[in-house]
Amino acid sequence: MVYSTEVEHMCPLVKSAYHGPAPIPQEGKWVQAKEVKDISGFTHGVGWCAPQQGACKLTLNVKEGVIQEALVETIGCSGMTHSAAMASEILIGKTILEALNTDLVCDAINTAMRELFLQIVYGRSQSAFSEGGLVVGASLEDLGKGLRSQVGTMFATLKKGPRYLEMAEGYVEQVAVDEEGAIIGYKFIHFGKMMDFIKKGDDPATAMEKARGSYGRTTPEDGAVKLIDPRHE
Repeated sequence: MVYSTEVEHMCPLVKSAYHGPAPIPQEGKWVQAKEVKDISGFTHGVGWCAPQQGACKLTLNVKEGVIQEALVETIGCSGMTHSAAMASEILIGKTILEALNTDLVCDAINTAMRELFLQIVYGRSQSAFSEGGLVVGASLEDLGKGLRSQVGTMFATLKKGPRYLEMAEGYVEQVAVDEEGAIIGYKFIHFGKMMDFIKKGDDPATAMEKARGSYGRTTPEDGAVKLIDPRHE
């Protein structure tokens, strides 16, 4: 350590107060984090690219400072899917500090990593009060049956009104409207379930029928005057 002449000529004084860092909640314990290995938790971060045409939701499961699990979800930009593929390979096995200072291919993923870092080092993780933390693989629960991201896609114009295209349940096949033209329900196809049925030997038509469902009022008895295809009507 090199000190300036001014410091060298100062007389030494004792540092009398030291109370350590404020403890943060981590996996059911209060921890005074001083090093990277002191950080554990399961949490999320959301990021965006500079032109804000795409976004990323990043989920990491960190154990003793090392990333054991990563879920990278992107939306809005076709190129981001390839970036996410590379980021998923880059992230695992790195410490959170390494990951923060690593190019994760896409600016939105880099931003998500920054936001996630801030969440976890300040103790704001999803597993803060879960004793022992969450098991590696817990992020898959966010995807639901069929392991597909939860995506909502809606379109609307002033002239023609709203169109529901994709909901948490899946691909919106038909929208139910009442006599006033208001949406009162929809029918959907759960693609994850449909693919599972096909993998088990069902033909596509049978699999599609088994994966169909509805939400809201979709029958004449419930007040639905007609069903429309939101993509073509």
